[in-house]
Order: sequence, then structure tokens, then C-alpha cells
Amino acid sequence: MKTHATLIAGTAKASLGLSLLLVGSAGFAQPRSQVESVATEEVVVSAQEVADELDTPWGMTFLPDGRMLVTELPGNLVIVSQDGTVSKPVQGTPTVFAQGQGGLMDVALHPDFARNQMVYLSFAEPGNGGEAGTALGRGRLVSDQIENFEVIWRQEPKLVGPNHFGNRIAFAPDGKVFLALGERFQFGPAQDLSNTLGAVVRLNDDGSIPSDNPFVGQAGTEGAIWSYGHRNIESAAIHPETGQLWVVEMGPLGGDELNVIERGANYGWPVVSWGINYDGVEIPDPTEFPQFEDAVHHWSPVRSPSGMIVYTGDMFPEWRGDIFFGALSAGGLERVDMENGRVVGTEFIPFNTRIREVEQGPDGAIYLLTNKTAGMGEVWRLEPLEIRPASADGDRSGPGAAALR
Repeated sequence: MKTHATLIAGTAKASLGLSLLLVGSAGFAQPRSQVESVATEEVVVSAQEVADELDTPWGMTFLPDGRMLVTELPGNLVIVSQDGTVSKPVQGTPTVFAQGQGGLMDVALHPDFARNQMVYLSFAEPGNGGEAGTALGRGRLVSDQIENFEVIWRQEPKLVGPNHFGNRIAFAPDGKVFLALGERFQFGPAQDLSNTLGAVVRLNDDGSIPSDNPFVGQAGTEGAIWSYGHRNIESAAIHPETGQLWVVEMGPLGGDELNVIERGANYGWPVVSWGINYDGVEIPDPTEFPQFEDAVHHWSPVRSPSGMIVYTGDMFPEWRGDIFFGALSAGGLERVDMENGRVVGTEFIPFNTRIREVEQGPDGAIYLLTNKTAGMGEVWRLEPLEIRPASADGDRSGPGAAALR
């Protein structure tokens, strides 16, 4: 019988009866109010509200001028300015299948956005007879509107059902674009190379299929597939040092997985998993089938991962090189302590709300999209706090004090 040990590592929410001085926020998106303060293993963190009244926010990226493009699951793309104001919906976005887990999802800028103004959107695209499937499209952002939006790639087949659309967009250093997908809650097709359910696909920036993809030219296979055997991926990021794609994949009942995505690799779902089925039926562990690629790390109980970064900024020097992802069901942020490409520890940072997206801002702060309740969400900005004691002789010990002196 599998055991699902809790992997939450020593953090506690801090009720700080102290005078707090914010560090590093001048000249950027100015927070409205502090909503949480949390003592982590290495630093005391303040979560500041930047914008609110967003409708189920899902994806976020920063424009060169510091404004944020934010998707809302029901179908809108909005611009959040540095002062926290939220624009009217940007015109020119696609019609979406806004049911269940479907809608307007991720957003990313082309690496050469300064020249071409290309914005990429992933979304659940409606089909015939109630069917839907994940799609990727792009258009030019001109005068805060999307011009000439076109779908450049579609997941096949489209299916009836509201679950496991995935997804995240990640541009590789060579300009190729990865789209991480779900298996639409269909299980078995994730092992079938004739479709793209439960796959990571790799595309040229125009949606065409690169000639060096692993299954190009093989009869009965989808040439867009880069890896397969995935369940549902809503967390993906390119590692800035290696250029490799990393993802955190949602497990069933237990077994969220951190994976390094290798060319042509099979990650085993639904044949193997570190979790079990929702009905309690056991699934073999990946170690029982060595032909499948095993996870770098796994979590039970699950975090329900969504959004992901590898932190490279200066605001949290203690965390440089670490992975962060949102924990929907756990209600917080997961930090994966990385050293020389290896996981050396994990830490759960509780915020008592669903975290849908994680981004690093140009200022080095960590930005989150929250999804507290259905139809409600906010932009939060995480920054370190300097603890100022009540007196000159006050005790400065405790979580984060050494890092903040």
C-alpha cells in the first residue's frame, strides 16, 4: 500500500506585531495594501495587493513597459498598469470554450516582441457538438488591441468534457515554442502517439512543426509531440542556465511530479504514477517500469501545481535558482530548493488562497495571480520585509532576520 507522506517543510504564518519596512518597491507597481505576511525558512515575505476584481485570472506576462497582460478564464485579456488599474478587455482575442477548466488560459510574448509585437494565447477552443480542445494562437498588440489574431496550432482530437486542457506556453532559447497539454481526463490516449492528448508539443513560432522533433516522419504519429505520457500540466518554465523545459504535472490522488522534459521521452501516465486513482485503485510506481521517465521529485498530498518560474532576480538572493509554482489545492506557493540542477529540499509557503500563476517581475519581485473564489482574483506582489525591532536592543532573531540585516 502506498503511503502519502506530507512533504511540507517547516514554515509558519507570521502574525507580525512589529513595524515593517518594505524593501525594493519604489518605482514599480505600487501595492495597495498588505494582505499576507509569512515567515519562510530564509526570509520574511510580504504579499501586497496590486490589483483586484479580476474575473478568474489564469495567465500573466510582463510587457516591456512594466504593465502586465493578464488572461481571465471566461475569455478576456486585460492590461494591469503599474498603479494597479485594470483596463477594459483587450479587443481581438479569440472566442473560447469557457466551461469547467476551459477558457482563455496562458499568455506569452514572442522573444522578439520589441520588433514584432507578437502576443501568444492558449485557450480552450470550441468545436462541434459541445466538443473543445486546446489551441494556440497569436496576434500583434497594437495600441492595446490584438490585431490579426490567428490560430496556429490545435490539439487533436477535440472532445466533449470540461477537464484537463492543460496548459502553459514556454519559449526555448532557440525560439521554438513549447505548449504543455493535458489528456482531457481520458487516461489511455496519453500513451498513443497518434494524438496530442497528454503531450508536450514543440513548434516553430508560426505553429509549424520543426523537422528535428523526435517523431517527425514516423507513420501514425503526431509530429508536434516532444514528450508524452503526461496527465495535466499547468506549470512550465525554461531553465535559464540549461535551456531545458521543466514542468510540474498534476497527479491524481497524490503524486504531483516535477519533471525535466527530455526529447521523445514517455512519462508513463496512466500506466504508472506516484499517486493512486480517485476511486482508490492502486497505480504502479514508476520504478516498476523503468522504460518510463521518472520524476525528479514528487508530492503527496498534492499541491495542484499551476504557474511556474525559476527565480533569477536580486530581490530574493536567497532564492536565486530555485523553482516556484502555485499550489491551488494546498493554498499557497511551493519553493523547490535547487543546487547544481538537483532538488535539495522543498518548502511550502502558505497564503490561504489558490495561487494560479507565478511570474518574476522586471523589478525582481515575485508576482502571483490568486483565485480565491469562483470569479474572483487578484494580482499580488511578494517582497521581503525588514523587521525593525521595538527598541534598539530588540531581538532581531527569527525567520528571515539574518538575511534582512
